[in-house]
Amino acid sequence: MGKKKKSVLRFWIEALLFLALVAVGVAIWWQTKNWAPARADYPVQGVVMGEGEGPVDVSALRTARADFVYLEASSGADGRDAIFGRNLAALGETDIPHGAVHAYDPCIPAEEQAANFVTIVPRDSSLMPPVISLSKPASECGDPVLEAALESELTTFINQVEGHAGQPVVLKITEAFERQYGIATRIERNLWLEKDWLEPDYAGRPWTLWTANTRLTNPANGEPMRWVVVQN
Repeated sequence: MGKKKKSVLRFWIEALLFLALVAVGVAIWWQTKNWAPARADYPVQGVVMGEGEGPVDVSALRTARADFVYLEASSGADGRDAIFGRNLAALGETDIPHGAVHAYDPCIPAEEQAANFVTIVPRDSSLMPPVISLSKPASECGDPVLEAALESELTTFINQVEGHAGQPVVLKITEAFERQYGIATRIERNLWLEKDWLEPDYAGRPWTLWTANTRLTNPANGEPMRWVVVQN
């Protein structure tokens, strides 16, 4: 085969490979923006929101068919979502079920975190079960005593939050945190797991909520949503 023919063949092979890569990229982009689990499989679906998503747009949530909303409320001993109160009030004027999320910090005593949560989140039986988000590893605290006391401190925090809310909490656990500490199998509470597009199985037991797509596009305004489904 002549050099010219080899050059042409190489050109077309490289062109086809490039087009294949473009097609894969477009498919991934589309899935990121548009995919959500089928309603036939998971009839109840909703969102988790924080100040990063901005103020609640009730009309947009209804267009997206969000059946519930979880609002990021507090973190650690003094962290507070800047628009939690505003969003809570907006949802309180609707029939959309909603609840609050606390980001747990293993480096801070449980009592201080509980005081933060109960100050910002009202005692209201109409709220959905409170959620404790677990992602920060105790190894970041730089104190082996704190790491050893993780489960004990977390249990104290859970008890105080449940006493305030009057209902069991939900544990929202990242895969990295679960692999390091195995909390899902040691503390019996409903689980909220995270994994884009693929059903998570890292907890060793069934989950109740699943963050299925962290970048789903809201058809009403084109903004990304963190989309969550419920397993009955």
